Amino acid sequence: MKPSRTLPLLLILLALPALALAWRHHIPVFPMSEGLPDPALTPGALDPAVTQADIRRTICVRGWTRTVRPPEWYTERLKRRQIREYGYADRWLRDYEEDHLVPLELGGSPSSPRNLWPEPHRVVGGWGSYAKDRLENRLNHLVCREQLRLASARRQIAGNWIAAYRRFLGPVPDHRPPRQR
Repeated sequence: MKPSRTLPLLLILLALPALALAWRHHIPVFPMSEGLPDPALTPGALDPAVTQADIRRTICVRGWTRTVRPPEWYTERLKRRQIREYGYADRWLRDYEEDHLVPLELGGSPSSPRNLWPEPHRVVGGWGSYAKDRLENRLNHLVCREQLRLASARRQIAGNWIAAYRRFLGPVPDHRPPRQR
């Protein structure tokens, strides 16, 4: 009796929808070493228009970051290039946020590649982009309430944002994606 070729083919056809569903919902978790930018590639850069003296006219004005944020076509093209430069094996753009090391909320340069990097959304321990976003908001709040100097906030987030998170928000990161607005 000849072995049937239709049974293996049938099994493959039945498994394809499950594989496609798993692939579509693929959620990588990056190693801790990829939670911080490479300082040689992304040392940070500042917007010279934002100083301690003018925070009331810039970063402390609600909606100000929208006025300086670079267009998506620019950051997406940069993200593709930087994912290669960083040597990330995962090339899915959706797994990263093209993030400002010194955030716009603290007067980081909006468009300098020295201030932008492909930050993974999910990093071991929860130290991905969503946690950093919360730190950016907290530091902006402290600077605008004059509880922290702008230069200090910039230095701390650019030097090691994870250490800054632990100092200003606690030892365990809130790594949940932000609610949709």
